Amino acid sequence: MIAPPPARRRSEGGGLTVLVVATVLAALAAPHATALRVLVADALPVVVAPEPPGARRASGSRPARAVAFALRQRGKPYRWGAQGPSAYDCSGLTWAAWRAAGVTIPRTAVGQLAGLPRVRGRLQPGDLVIYASRGPSRRHVAMVVGRGRMVEAPGRGIPVRSTSLRPGDLGAVRPGGGR
Repeated sequence: MIAPPPARRRSEGGGLTVLVVATVLAALAAPHATALRVLVADALPVVVAPEPPGARRASGSRPARAVAFALRQRGKPYRWGAQGPSAYDCSGLTWAAWRAAGVTIPRTAVGQLAGLPRVRGRLQPGDLVIYASRGPSRRHVAMVVGRGRMVEAPGRGIPVRSTSLRPGDLGAVRPGGGR
């Protein structure tokens, strides 16, 4: 007669091991907490609270609609000359976002800088910030999303992302004249 295999004994320390490993990882990551928080936040989808049945949906301001559109594109690939819906270049993203909000703006970063009203004073969500770049157009554009943050399609190999505003811009413009 063949003896049955010995019963597996459940490890009593398994939960403790996981807790120790998680604590050590958290301690190692602490110096990089801000960068990790940004990576995690950018990887998560934007969650909107459900509306009660029968509620009318508020349309929001045009800048708010442009920002919401641009943020929904996070994670999509960069492609030179693309204006959506599956890939974007920098100005294609800002052009498509403002178009979704019902505002027509120039298609290129150069055209946006030259053809839209300059921002006077503080940046607001929806404003476009133009930077010098090494790319073919020599310009890069990103959209302000609030609290020192912007959304951009930065370049080949880097998907649409939100990141901190950078210093050294060439100027900022406000589509729709701030309406």
